[in-house]
Amino acid sequence: MPNYELLKQAPFSLGDASVTWVRETLEGMSEDEKIGQLFHLVTYTSDEDALRALCETYKPGGMMARMLPLEEACRVSNALQKYSKIPMLISANFEAGGDGMVTEGTNVGPNMMIAATGDPENARRQGEVAASEGMAVGANYAFAPVIDIDNNFRNPITNTRTYGSDPAFVAAAGEAFTRAVQAKGMAVSIKHFPGDGCDERDQHLVTSINSLSTEEWDKTYGMVYRRSIEAGALTVMVGHIMQPAYSRALVPGIRDEDILPATLAPELLRGLLRGKLGFNGMIITDSSTMAGMCVPMDRRVAVPRAIAAGCDMFLFTKNIDEDYGYMKAGLENGILTRERLDEAVMRILGVKAALRLPEKRADGSIFVSPERAREVVGCAAHREIEREVTDRGVTLVKDKENLLPISPEKHRRVLLIGLRGGENAFGTGGGEDIEAATAEALRKEGFDVTVFKPAKGFEGLMAPYADVVDRYDLILYVSNLATKSNQTTVRIEWASPMGANCPSYLSVVPTVFVSFANPYHLLDVPRIKTFINAYKFKDATVRAVVDKLLGRSPFTGVSPVDAFCGKWDTHL
Repeated sequence: MPNYELLKQAPFSLGDASVTWVRETLEGMSEDEKIGQLFHLVTYTSDEDALRALCETYKPGGMMARMLPLEEACRVSNALQKYSKIPMLISANFEAGGDGMVTEGTNVGPNMMIAATGDPENARRQGEVAASEGMAVGANYAFAPVIDIDNNFRNPITNTRTYGSDPAFVAAAGEAFTRAVQAKGMAVSIKHFPGDGCDERDQHLVTSINSLSTEEWDKTYGMVYRRSIEAGALTVMVGHIMQPAYSRALVPGIRDEDILPATLAPELLRGLLRGKLGFNGMIITDSSTMAGMCVPMDRRVAVPRAIAAGCDMFLFTKNIDEDYGYMKAGLENGILTRERLDEAVMRILGVKAALRLPEKRADGSIFVSPERAREVVGCAAHREIEREVTDRGVTLVKDKENLLPISPEKHRRVLLIGLRGGENAFGTGGGEDIEAATAEALRKEGFDVTVFKPAKGFEGLMAPYADVVDRYDLILYVSNLATKSNQTTVRIEWASPMGANCPSYLSVVPTVFVSFANPYHLLDVPRIKTFINAYKFKDATVRAVVDKLLGRSPFTGVSPVDAFCGKWDTHL
């Protein structure tokens, strides 16, 4: 029998009636229902019949919703709660604001823009917007905040999703976000334990490594996690990330080949997270479809092993029927004990009780209305927060020749060169028509803008040098190369032929580079004299950048990372 007294302690802090609900619910469940509660699935549809079949067939404990229009998001949430026997945890990646689930939502972040403002209060505002808009469409669980530390500028996945490279600021921002979200009645999931951002590899594609010593980890990631845990974080999301120093310290003599990612490592889950850090809440894996979890061992073992090792909830499936079967087989063959199963389900139910989901179901408030949601999602007050944070966060990294401000009088003829990649899944963009949006904004200010198109030709046949030097007063690069999963690097790939859009004219024509995503592009354009980091591509950011280019608004953002990438030539 699980220790229900744990539910009276932080972060659950349940009263007797809620503990009784957890106990009676757990004791009344069949084995299949308990196994169902372990799974946190994902839905891409708003079809009610499909959602009903999903709930009634698999009985999942939670469901993640991908970004949907407002009415569809409400329909999904209502259907999931309607057809679930036990109230469901409904989650989304509310990392930057309400647009983690709703296309009309407000994007206050990303986190690195919050960090560039230098004020953790903006992380609190970010969290309030995320929770308000998420709950308006029926969500109750944020897969946020990201409290990774961006220690390695080559990491292809942390980047602007982090609150920067200063552990003290990351800790303060993570705590502020956690308190704000949970005060609204939504659970957070601090992630990705034991901490991403050291490795230059991505746990989506490989089991990655947090390479710090135990002492360094304690002072940085450990301190960051402790702050959010002490702030009451209800759940922790565990990454497919190894922490070899702690595995070796907690399991003396462990062989290198036996060191596992935290999702499968009991010494990191029970010894470090629950033991040393004292976390008593629910532990959920990161996506179990990632290669970082699939590489280390046979999936038939890994699925039940994740729960046996100390995780309470299993995020997503590669094949839903197969993974459910693997979990049941693990229970039957002893990889997963019934005692551990009951403890995991107790903590899952404990989160639901802490969020008052049983009471909300009873009084009907668990269901949401699109009409009421429209009053909250993307409202004027939230858009103003986005505008203020954006204005404070845009960062002038360098202006070596005092080029700014620009003006139509001095720089009327502009050659605009856009750099963009594909869309990603983290709300930081990547696929938008950045050239058209920027060109339109500049033309409204009186600039004559030409969008660059590479001319055909090779050595000896290229367009004349004078065509650019004599024709333009300013060259403006706008980049939107956002981080995304399944991408191993975030670097500029220049156009053919022969890097046709490289900054070859910067010694003659004044040149400005604005990055609307990755803050580390100076690595590839080190001699650009005027460089701006804007962290995200949204309408509010384009407006803020144009205002600052023209001198109507001062630059107040401060780089939360080393935008010079540790290179001497990037300072030129």
